[in-house]
Amino acid sequence: MNIIDGKKIAGTIINRLKKLPRGGRIFAAIMVGENPASLSFLKQKEKVAHECGIDFRIYTYKEEQWTNDTLRHEVGRISAQKSVGGVIVQLPLPEKFNAQYIVNAIDSRKDVDVLGERALGSFYAERSKVVPPAVGVVFRIMEELAIKILDKNVAVVGLGRLVGKPIALFLIKKVRNLILCDKNSDLGLLQCADIVISGVGKSHIIKKEHLKNGVIVIDFGYFLDGGTLKGDVDFDALSNYAEYATPTPGGTGPLLVAKLFENFYALNQV
Repeated sequence: MNIIDGKKIAGTIINRLKKLPRGGRIFAAIMVGENPASLSFLKQKEKVAHECGIDFRIYTYKEEQWTNDTLRHEVGRISAQKSVGGVIVQLPLPEKFNAQYIVNAIDSRKDVDVLGERALGSFYAERSKVVPPAVGVVFRIMEELAIKILDKNVAVVGLGRLVGKPIALFLIKKVRNLILCDKNSDLGLLQCADIVISGVGKSHIIKKEHLKNGVIVIDFGYFLDGGTLKGDVDFDALSNYAEYATPTPGGTGPLLVAKLFENFYALNQV
């Protein structure tokens, strides 16, 4: 099995971004609650911002002090500031919040994650400067491997707003066959897929027996198991079975962050 080194590919992207003019605008990240995984991801983003010389500001809020309406207003207030060039709301939000309602407050010209309905509409109409980071990751990996995804049977497992849904909707008319599954589906269906893209967030839900020999696995899932970060796919079992696979950690995670900053630069071209 060939390991897809997300850290290495991400490093190439970030080194290119460092050479571009920054424009001096703020990248604002909004965090509600104290989700440990979310805090970890924000720290990764903060590190990359520091490397690139970007003013990355984290706004943290206690869950109990906010309602859907007041949080949406706060996101809109930050987004409206002229000094701000990009805004993300770190997901998942605590359960009491309607995430789509909240992210819709982000100005589509500053929606780095491409999560708001206006930004998504432009993306699906192919009028957007940027693509959702997960979509960008898939196509960057295919580019690195010199593989034409359009000729393949592709399975997407999990249809969350950050990973599965944008990837599936983008690929639906662009691949030979598209197989959609969730965590309750018969994962034996994956044996028909040349490429499996997963974003469920459930440790090792996908086993070797669910996959065909020579498969390409792109695993966006992450799950903290006793302090150890694991993916959706049992990576160790893929040795001598998959053709290519992303590890967890060190696979799609660094690439998602790199693509996020690529979007920030694209939306703030000097």
